[in-house]
Amino acid sequence: MVDVDAAGTFMLGDNMVNRLGYGAMQLTGPGVFGPPANKAVALAVLREAIARGVNHIDTADFYGPHVTNQLIREALHPYPRDLVIVTKVGAKRRPTGSVHAATSRSELIAAVHDNLRNLALNVLEVVNFRSMYGNSAPREGSVEEPLTVLAELQAQGLIRHIGLSNVTPAQVSEGRTIAKIVGVQNLYNLADRTDDALVKALAREKIAYVAYFPLGGFSKIKSATLSRIATRIGATPMQVAIAWLLQRSPNILPIPGTSSLAHLDENIAAASLRLSPDVIAELDAIVPSA
Repeated sequence: MVDVDAAGTFMLGDNMVNRLGYGAMQLTGPGVFGPPANKAVALAVLREAIARGVNHIDTADFYGPHVTNQLIREALHPYPRDLVIVTKVGAKRRPTGSVHAATSRSELIAAVHDNLRNLALNVLEVVNFRSMYGNSAPREGSVEEPLTVLAELQAQGLIRHIGLSNVTPAQVSEGRTIAKIVGVQNLYNLADRTDDALVKALAREKIAYVAYFPLGGFSKIKSATLSRIATRIGATPMQVAIAWLLQRSPNILPIPGTSSLAHLDENIAAASLRLSPDVIAELDAIVPSA
């Protein structure tokens, strides 16, 4: 049985984590709203992920809302000592299921307390401020006010480490003047390498880059090319996409999510997939260099 530690480790805050993590968003109902169709399977996926070596889970209390955090608590509490749960604030669910920004002082404080309560924790290991929540590309704008609130909560002992999500390089630079930033979580994959320079810059500073949506943004042509390569080397497109991320830079921590035990097994197997230089070159050519 392949475990995720085959992909190596990286320091996230004060914690050495296995580089292949798990994103809990897909444990909710459709549209990241409401409970899962099969709660027993959702709990089993979480427990199996931990059993296979995952010690970095990404979540947010606005997933559901509250659903993923309550599932994580039910499945895993009391938590393994090496488990790092990373959560996000900066958004809120309406009763209809729609999402809106929630970045005021009171909303951020409430979000941190919601995460603490639903995860049954006294302190949150890492809290990411999610800027411009949604699938839109990061947009410029100051992160000073929300990060100042999180820094105050950190000083109170409610947050151990602070990170950023869906941000620009300028926002990362600004954020680092306000708090120690231990990780940046952005969209990055074979088809979207906008953050190439940011990944390299963070690697030099030994800051984690958490990549989500390993297969996001693929056109039909790019998907066909990836599938053809995957078939040739005896892997699935998702496995190749994850393996490419793991070999791209040592500070990249992919967090593929799934609500399926079979897909979890597939994703974890990607940790041991080693792509040859020729395959890497072929994959790199899916998106021409600027």
